Amino acid sequence: MSQTSLMSAANRRFALRLPSLETTAAWLLALIWIFPLLYAFWAAFHPAAYMVRFDLFAPVTLENFANAWAQAPFARYYLNTFLLVTGVVLAQFVVCTLAGFAFARFPIPGKEILFMLVLIQLFVFPEVLIVENYRIASSLGLVDTITGIGLPYVASAFGIFLLRQTFKTIPRELEDAARIEGCGWMAILLKVYVPLAKPTYLAYGLVSVSHHWNNFLWPLVVTNSVESRPLTVGLGIFSAPETGVNWATVSAATLLSIAPLLVAFLLFQRQFVQSFLRAGIR
Repeated sequence: MSQTSLMSAANRRFALRLPSLETTAAWLLALIWIFPLLYAFWAAFHPAAYMVRFDLFAPVTLENFANAWAQAPFARYYLNTFLLVTGVVLAQFVVCTLAGFAFARFPIPGKEILFMLVLIQLFVFPEVLIVENYRIASSLGLVDTITGIGLPYVASAFGIFLLRQTFKTIPRELEDAARIEGCGWMAILLKVYVPLAKPTYLAYGLVSVSHHWNNFLWPLVVTNSVESRPLTVGLGIFSAPETGVNWATVSAATLLSIAPLLVAFLLFQRQFVQSFLRAGIR
């Protein structure tokens, strides 16, 4: 057998093994990623004595959840987080829709330069702007308010970019037909562009909700009281070492914090994946 034939046979064997290697690597990464969540579930539903003892016959209890709920105002944290996430996402939809539509369709002088300036925001870490954001929030009297937490995120460069790209793919013929029917720019936007961009809105909304639900550093800096703290900050204070750490209770509190997002993903995972695929996010 020639050397070329031997190399071809070796390449074929490697090609056959490659899918199995990829599958094994994917399962390994999935187990590494999900292990902390599985441990949190175990610790939350079992007494503290079984936190590091994986006994299949260990008693199951809900006492950790009751203790966590009693030791911190989670009801107020849930309300603050819901108001924050809802307000930020709605404001982002309005601002990003108008900006994306303007960049996609209006002949603005220097439009490309302005758009590049918007995209620069993607390369700036939010931590760099904390001091300046705090100064502005303080001057506006928005420290320790839900509005102060969400205001720096209203003009999202990612949202503007995503909607601009989506609007540019919509055929101009639809816009011309709407203009013939007597529609103005705002009516064209609301009746033509927005309905056709629903997958993009859903995909971006999921990214935004997940980010702001889990955001920690800026809310920690700008909030001082229970009346404005979201779940992440409340959980961080709840699990502080100086308050005494019971990891079973902390695990239960962690599950309380992530439960809404986790349940929503489990119920609507197919719609989530389809919205990302249709929006072109990979």
